Amino acid sequence: MVNHKQPAASRDSFRFKTAFRALRYRNFRLFFIGQSVSLIGTWMQRIALGWLIYRISDSAFLLGLVGFAGQLPIFLFSPLAGVLVDRMDRYRLLLIAQVAAMLQALALALLVIANYIVIWHIMLLSILLGVINAIEVTVRQSFMVQMIDRKEDLGNAIALNSSMVNGARLIGPSIAGILIRWFGEGICFLINGISYVAVIWALVMMQLPPQPVIKRRSKALQELMVGFRYGFGFAPIRAIILLLSLVSLMGMSYVVLMPIFARDILHGGPDTMGYLMAAAGVGALIGALSLAVRQSVIGLGKWIAAGAAILGIGLSLAALSRQVWLSLLLLLVVGFGMMVQMAASNTILQTIVDDDKRGRVMSFYVMALMGMAPFGSLFAGSLASHVGAPNTLIIGG
Repeated sequence: MVNHKQPAASRDSFRFKTAFRALRYRNFRLFFIGQSVSLIGTWMQRIALGWLIYRISDSAFLLGLVGFAGQLPIFLFSPLAGVLVDRMDRYRLLLIAQVAAMLQALALALLVIANYIVIWHIMLLSILLGVINAIEVTVRQSFMVQMIDRKEDLGNAIALNSSMVNGARLIGPSIAGILIRWFGEGICFLINGISYVAVIWALVMMQLPPQPVIKRRSKALQELMVGFRYGFGFAPIRAIILLLSLVSLMGMSYVVLMPIFARDILHGGPDTMGYLMAAAGVGALIGALSLAVRQSVIGLGKWIAAGAAILGIGLSLAALSRQVWLSLLLLLVVGFGMMVQMAASNTILQTIVDDDKRGRVMSFYVMALMGMAPFGSLFAGSLASHVGAPNTLIIGG
């Protein structure tokens, strides 16, 4: 009898090639490398910013307030950014946004290193970064399809992009925690500013076919309403965006409470906070790679529901932990659930949306994912100052 079963080594090789198949496209490969470097700096800045605010204010409310101020522009401007993305050259918009974000990080580094930083500086620069992110995240999500020649590989590219984000989330917070302990927060902001050079270089090196810019006679507000009716009039898009909004509002705000858990509940320092965030990054990376090996979007709807449930359960249990090792394990579960729900939602949206409305629909995705987070941050910070961080996390979960 002939054994037609494929050898284990061949199956493993096939899975590996399948998981990373989007990297065969030169433009996506450049983007992957450049963005991987830049995102390490981005996560370093996020950790350093939270620790800086809590160090100089000792206030859970201000942690939430600055998070709210920094992310509110995403909620307000993402839909308009979606109209802009559908009207203009996505490549140029992305390049401009990366340069602007680099300047913001360098300004923050200068103020901290010069020991001139106060809360209103942080607030103002956070708002500025929020405006930049409203454009950058929307255009980056819409630009993904231009870097991939075959649309059937788009889901893999999205999963790899998520893996990249969370690989950086694994590395960045750990480095930030150590650097903050030894050199202070300013060095993290400086490294982040310099790290943008990598993604700017990657964008400059890309070879993209010219994209025709459609000249529209209708006004921006009319186009926004067309996109809104298209997105929320189609049941799958509406369901995905509404669930993502709920998860972002009640679940993802746990990040703003991490300085409190690290210092006051687990009795650690900035390195402990870095490890906690890195643990969530490990879980998210596992979730993203789990999606990367999939060859079809069929069945992803179940992953969206399962991811949301895992996230909620993980948060509720993490709130009860008083041991660092257990908190690390539970945050790994939280990161896995969050990433599965988010990346599966992104993949389905990118697959079913019409290209001429891609920018607007992805702006609703960004608004749901990141735009609801400021309200969650403000809610979490306010509630934590009254009922404590653990109870707040249980309510969110």
